Amino acid sequence: MNRGLLDKKNQVLLYELVKTDFKLRYQGSFIGILWSVMKPLMLFAVMYVVFVKFLRFTDGTDTYPLVLLLGISLWTFFTEATNVGMQSIVSRGDILRKINFPKYIIILSSMVSALIGLAINLCVVLVFMLMSGVQLTSNILFLPINIIQLFILAFGLALLLSTLYVRFRDISHIWDVVMQILFYATPIIYPLSQIANTKVMGVAAQDITMILPTTQIIQDIRHNLISPENVPTVWQMQTNIWVALIPVTITIAIFAVGAIVFKISSKKFAENL
Repeated sequence: MNRGLLDKKNQVLLYELVKTDFKLRYQGSFIGILWSVMKPLMLFAVMYVVFVKFLRFTDGTDTYPLVLLLGISLWTFFTEATNVGMQSIVSRGDILRKINFPKYIIILSSMVSALIGLAINLCVVLVFMLMSGVQLTSNILFLPINIIQLFILAFGLALLLSTLYVRFRDISHIWDVVMQILFYATPIIYPLSQIANTKVMGVAAQDITMILPTTQIIQDIRHNLISPENVPTVWQMQTNIWVALIPVTITIAIFAVGAIVFKISSKKFAENL
């Protein structure tokens, strides 16, 4: 896969697909690219009023609104990246029939388009951080590693989902349900302290949710960017390093399985579309 990506011809194709995807996303829209900022901000406003003001989902710190906004921005990227990645092979079927190139470039292009949206949203978060007087720490140096892990997780899922979607369109509805479950299982709208005393079948809910790669990544990014003092991570909560590495291992395993399944199935994409 890497060899194909380094090829100059494929790099040009990737660039053109990313540019086309980004243009089509906001084509005919009155405010255009601003929607990439407005959507998470509007979602944040609704969730802040409902869950923080009315239901009192907060960790008691002044930075929690920023933590909530960052979580929503990261989840928006993860949702968009997996959904558009899942449908990208089918939607680009015309190109697959005409040009011979590594098929994963189609998925990668949709992922990069979603990544651009995330970069814009992170800039918005940084602006709010500066306005709120939040001080950046040296932990921000770990942020690229966290973003790369999130990208790898979404890419692996997109490879697997897109392969299944070619044959089974119902997979999109199943994935919608899975994403709803993951959204509430991941501490995005509520802090981990909210479930500190909750147990599921005798196991602490905190320990269960921290095994999820989405929780580990989002908590790490919040910790490193906004509040190292108030946002706990799996590395702090687990004394056993092998347990702490479970979400990272799951991320690598999902990517490996997705890449293998995609490589095997991609040879028959054109005839199955």
